[in-house]
Amino acid sequence: MAGPKKRNGGAKPPGDEDDALWNRIAESVTPLRRKASIPTRPKPAPKPDREDEAHAAPKPARAVPPTLRQAAPSKPADRSAGDFAGIAGRQADRLKRGRLPIDRRIDLHGMTRAEAHLALQTFLLSAANSGARCVLVITGKGSRSPADEYGRHGEGTIRSALPGWLNMPPVRDHVLGFNPAQPKDGGSGAFYVLLKRRRDT
Repeated sequence: MAGPKKRNGGAKPPGDEDDALWNRIAESVTPLRRKASIPTRPKPAPKPDREDEAHAAPKPARAVPPTLRQAAPSKPADRSAGDFAGIAGRQADRLKRGRLPIDRRIDLHGMTRAEAHLALQTFLLSAANSGARCVLVITGKGSRSPADEYGRHGEGTIRSALPGWLNMPPVRDHVLGFNPAQPKDGGSGAFYVLLKRRRDT
């Protein structure tokens, strides 16, 4: 009686010969080189939270070149009696000596300080607008002011206030200079005021 048939068509189980063959094949095979990895883009830095921005140190201010810095406009110095800066020498001399023709005049006698200031301002602006150059402002000497303990009379209120009024806008923009008048025109109780030439538009 015949025995049972062998499975796998009678194939032999793998043995030493198969292992040797496999080893020879493995040695002859050259391994494939790995592809160079493509560099990845760096991840953007995370945006700071609004709280972090609030506590962050302030950015330094951008320096401005000295040539681009604008100097703050300075207030022009007040004029005083006898200050002839900006006036031609011959004209200044004629103003001082009372040799310029007087175009208009105003007498502030008997007015209060407020009335005199308003009257002077109105007068000078009108004179400048009409093209007048030299005007006479009569203030008085102040001899009627109360005497002090030594019997001396002080300077009149209007006379002492006049230089300040002439340096206040809008009058200041029209005044070139002023000087106490000659005795024939009132002496120390009056002033010559030289106005700028009117610019016709």
